[in-house]
Amino acid sequence: MSELHATGSCLCRGVIFEVAGALRPVLACHCSQCAKTSGNFAAMTSCPRENLKILSDETLRWFRSSETVERGFCTRCGGNLFWKQTGSSDIYITAGTLDTPTGLKISEHIFVASKSDYYDLTDGLPQKDEW
Repeated sequence: MSELHATGSCLCRGVIFEVAGALRPVLACHCSQCAKTSGNFAAMTSCPRENLKILSDETLRWFRSSETVERGFCTRCGGNLFWKQTGSSDIYITAGTLDTPTGLKISEHIFVASKSDYYDLTDGLPQKDEW
């Protein structure tokens, strides 16, 4: 593994992880599935799967949210942690589970056509109706 870049966990620390190498800029995903699992839009960064090392998976469970996507969460505190797609070499990590400072910034909003009506996007970042 390359140089350690980030560490993180869920709220109860039943799932603890570290990432070697750089994380990608954060995507703000406004799809309905992210909203249902996070309570709002999900801020996600990513890395190659081989760069993510799970140090504790005591409470980690995977939920198949669609035919090609699985979401990792903590069964004790409910923390929304990971998102992975079948056939992809990357894994997405919810940015809020990373220990600070992260050095990351949101780079764009995706699935804005699906976002809820209770908030507006006014930060001037690029917006895509889908991905």
